[in-house]
Amino acid sequence: MSITANEVLDAKGLACPMPIVKTKKAIANLEAGQVMEVQATDKGSTADIKAWAESTGHQYLGTVEDGDVLKHYLRKASEEETKGETKHENVLDLGELHNKVEGEEAISVLDVREPAEYAFGHIPGAVNIPLGELEERFEEINKEQDIHVICRTGSRSDLAAQKLSEKGFKSVKNVVPGMSNWEGPTEGNQ
Repeated sequence: MSITANEVLDAKGLACPMPIVKTKKAIANLEAGQVMEVQATDKGSTADIKAWAESTGHQYLGTVEDGDVLKHYLRKASEEETKGETKHENVLDLGELHNKVEGEEAISVLDVREPAEYAFGHIPGAVNIPLGELEERFEEINKEQDIHVICRTGSRSDLAAQKLSEKGFKSVKNVVPGMSNWEGPTEGNQ
C-alpha cells in the first residue's frame, strides 16, 4: 500500500504526550483535506492519535507498521468539520487521589497506560485498560462507581474520561498530572 502524505512528521523516540503535541502544531500548517504521516515509535501512540483525531474532528485514516516505526495517517479536517478540542471538565488533583488512596477509601482507579508502563509501577488496586482497548472493554468497568482515570501525564486519561462520559458513565474524574508525578504507594510486576 502506497500512501502519499503532504507532510511527514518525525515523532520517533518520543513518549506521550509529545507525539500529540507535535502533531497539533504540524497539522495547523496543512490545508484542509491534506494528509499527514506521523512517524512514531511509542506503541501507545496509535490509540492516542486516533482518540485525539476523533476529539478534534480530524480524520484518522490508519496506521502502517514499518519495522519498529508506526506510521499514522491523518487527514486535516475543513473548518466545518473541526470541533474545538474538548477537555473533560471533571478533574481531580493528584494530591486528592493520594489522600483517598492513603485514607483507604473504596475508589476505582482506571489506568489507561500501556501494559508495559503499568507493569513498572501502578497505584495499588488500579485496573489497567489501555486507551486503545477501552471501547472494546467498557463492560469491565462498573458504571455505578466513582472512576478515577489516570495515565502518565493526564493527556490519555482526559481522552478516556471523555469516552467514558459519552458512554453514560456518571462519575468520571481525570487525574492530573498523572503517574509521572505520583509519589504515593505503587505496585509493580517487575
